[in-house]
Amino acid sequence: MTTSFDEFVEDRLDGLLRYATVLTDDPHLAQDIVQEVLLRAQQHWAKIDSPPTYVRRMVTNEYLSWRRRAVRRVVSSSHEVLDSLSPPEADPSAAYDARDEMLALLATLPRKQRAAIVLRYYEGYSDAEIGEVLRCGASTVRSQISRALATLRTCVSPLPTVLTTGAGE
Repeated sequence: MTTSFDEFVEDRLDGLLRYATVLTDDPHLAQDIVQEVLLRAQQHWAKIDSPPTYVRRMVTNEYLSWRRRAVRRVVSSSHEVLDSLSPPEADPSAAYDARDEMLALLATLPRKQRAAIVLRYYEGYSDAEIGEVLRCGASTVRSQISRALATLRTCVSPLPTVLTTGAGE
């Protein structure tokens, strides 16, 4: 599937600006670099096999070339400046770590409590639906979930959002 240049820019511009800002430590220079790179990339768009990788490499090379050409006064960028360009991208490995931690915590729960938690927060079942699966009443389901959450709270604080939003209610 080939992405058009306009779609690529719409999807990736914020990330490219953020990347360039971190490289240059100057949001204005970062905009100049990204603009220059995108203009050059657009001219050769049909020949580019992997646009995200290629364009990011172009940004890096342009930054390195700029550093060789001139030494400029660099103003340190604060988190506020970076966040104004685009929200920070989450580290995908953190999601795996959180998932593994949650799976380990769920494994410590009694079987019915674990089943009730998984059916509620991962499958989105209502109390009545969970009761049908576990062959118990809705009040028993609520009790099982309450006990499970209390146990999990003693192990980790704060609980992941998925376990505090009340999905399936």
